[in-house]
Amino acid sequence: MTTLQKPAIDSLAPLFTLQDQNGDQISLADFRGKTVVVYFYPKAMTPGCTTQACGIRDSQAPYAAQNIVVLAISPDPSNRLKKFEEKQNLNFSLLSDPDHAVADRYGVWGLKKFMGREFDGIHRSTFIIGADGHLKHIIAKVNTKTHHEDVLNWIKAHL
Repeated sequence: MTTLQKPAIDSLAPLFTLQDQNGDQISLADFRGKTVVVYFYPKAMTPGCTTQACGIRDSQAPYAAQNIVVLAISPDPSNRLKKFEEKQNLNFSLLSDPDHAVADRYGVWGLKKFMGREFDGIHRSTFIIGADGHLKHIIAKVNTKTHHEDVLNWIKAHL
């Protein structure tokens, strides 16, 4: 089994441009000057991913107060992301990475095991990128129930 290679802390975060739930092109470079939370999740509209996304949605005010932009990335197509946004009233960008090229660059695509089966997929992870575009922190073991608080608490304590 290969070890996933994540970018190094303090290195420039790998740049990307992906299509969001509305069909618009969103580039990481557009958010220089803001703290950016990039989180990777396996599949829209599944229980854990919904819990995680709703926590972020409900934290919009404290995130805005800290000048935080959230970009959520999954391999789902844009039309599925649009349904997820509408069903859950989400208020941040959901980005489609169908060929998992961005997930590969962030070291979060790889072999997974679930119910005795092995397959390639997203390893749920979060990257906190500073206003200077450098990677400040990685949360490799995400708790979907407390993710929104864990991210906010780390940013308040360190940035």
